[in-house]
Amino acid sequence: MKTVLIILTQSNLTSLQVHESLSATMVLATFGSEVKVLLQEAGLSLLKSELTFDHLKQAFKVASNMVDSFEFYDLTPILIEHKNKNSHFVTESQQELEFIELNAAFIQSFDHVLYW
Repeated sequence: MKTVLIILTQSNLTSLQVHESLSATMVLATFGSEVKVLLQEAGLSLLKSELTFDHLKQAFKVASNMVDSFEFYDLTPILIEHKNKNSHFVTESQQELEFIELNAAFIQSFDHVLYW
């Protein structure tokens, strides 16, 4: 079975691309790939699930709602770098998280790496 690391760096409310990235992640998991998701940088905002969509202020729906369904696709735990352990998005998250050290050995343990 192929293993895939998906690194998401896009914020929760800024673009349609984050929705497409999350959709592709769930499709890969549905069709037999072993997928791990690492949130970095602005992607940490995807852990903030209590946001509500306001069409007058935001152009795109809340992507974190998709992250809430990760458990149904066996995409948990969500990977977070140790250096982000104290981020308010991480400390307030209700998601199952795993803290990792991102280095060459970790990346090489996967067959494919997708960076969005």
